[in-house]
Amino acid sequence: MAGPERLLVIGGDAAGMSAASQARRRRGADDLAITVLERGRYASYSACGIPYLVGGAVEDADQLIARTPAEFRDNDIDLRLRREATEIDLDGGRVRVRDLDGGGEAWEPYDQLVIATGAVPARPKLPGADAEGVHGVQVLEDGIRLRRVLDEDGPRRAVVVGGGYIGLEMAEALVSRGLEVALVDAAEQPMGTLDPDMGALVADAMRGIGVELHLGEPVEGFDTESGHVTAVRTRESVLPADLVVLGLGVRPASDLARAAGIEVGPTGGIVTDRRMRTRAEGVWAAGDCVESRHLVSGAPVAIALGTHANKQGRIAGINIGGGYATFPGVIGTAVSKICQYEVARTGLNEREAAAAGFSTVTALIESTTRAGYYPGAVTMKTKLIAERRSGRLLGGQIVGEENAAKRIDGLAIALWNGMTVEEMTGLDLGYAPPYAPVWDPILVAARKAADLVERDVRKGS
Repeated sequence: MAGPERLLVIGGDAAGMSAASQARRRRGADDLAITVLERGRYASYSACGIPYLVGGAVEDADQLIARTPAEFRDNDIDLRLRREATEIDLDGGRVRVRDLDGGGEAWEPYDQLVIATGAVPARPKLPGADAEGVHGVQVLEDGIRLRRVLDEDGPRRAVVVGGGYIGLEMAEALVSRGLEVALVDAAEQPMGTLDPDMGALVADAMRGIGVELHLGEPVEGFDTESGHVTAVRTRESVLPADLVVLGLGVRPASDLARAAGIEVGPTGGIVTDRRMRTRAEGVWAAGDCVESRHLVSGAPVAIALGTHANKQGRIAGINIGGGYATFPGVIGTAVSKICQYEVARTGLNEREAAAAGFSTVTALIESTTRAGYYPGAVTMKTKLIAERRSGRLLGGQIVGEENAAKRIDGLAIALWNGMTVEEMTGLDLGYAPPYAPVWDPILVAARKAADLVERDVRKGS
């Protein structure tokens, strides 16, 4: 009598564990045996919480773990930590697995395979980049290690390389730990997913908490002494450092799939269909390692977000479990807390819209998060980007203080449903003085954008 079908999952975080859990919900252990390989010491955790662990807002790493290995075992999911997949044999239906603690390698057979290898951080190929004291913050072990250094070694000066979400969040975390912090970025503004006028607000906030910004300064190398980093060299500066944190972004971890002959797209992400199937028989992929379609530009994109990874893993698991589900695409909605500011964006920024071939109008307004007379009202700026003439919403950005960022969800819903800015002016949004002005900032921005679109139409431009 044949045994159960074998599902093998490579990667034990958001996408991989979502796929395993959803497949298990639909198929019992006597029908489907599930094994998950995870090269790290932890699985099913919130990578987005790592900066808050480092900064001390989260006291213990265990708080970031959603489900323990024991919980997965109780659900008949064989989660194997410290197991690295090194080769996929498509013809043989097997994966070569290395035991990172015990040593040795063995082949693991599969009938269905989910590749959820995530993303790998960019690491500069510069002198001294591999020195002791140069930290990445990609996985939970990285955060635990950096937290231990801060607790035990007492560094005084830190340099953060990279001004994206992780770089900025890590800079703030290090300031909260009492370090002198400098941030270096080759770009002229931090947070390049925002337009320059909105990114300037973030730069001002960073300077306001004492972060020394070196923008437009590419890193040229790392000085070391006895194997430990001592400074970061840019084109214009030498910045002393007891520790360095890299926040240069990530790329899809698709090398394993590519080596097996699985198609990888122009973004470096694995190509799947809407059900998360690759073109290899019985092989699925989900999470930061895959390529998605941007619903506004129509272009392939690789956007590393836990929201996408969980959804894609869930969809793969549903389909493996005998159900039917599809992943429609992404619009790149993201929020972050940077100092006193809440920062949010969705859809395309001005540069991305132009690259996609759109001619646009933009509306930027300043308002308050609550009724102006209500205690605690603070300012926020909202920017909308709409297609010229048609008025279709293409993107939005918000930078403000408390209670600002989650308003991006309203813009994301409008964008998802292809609304015009004129249609948005009639949205029936909630109002009460503690929560919003009578004209919500989204409505004010939509009204201004709609006026610009109408003016264009009247001009016949």
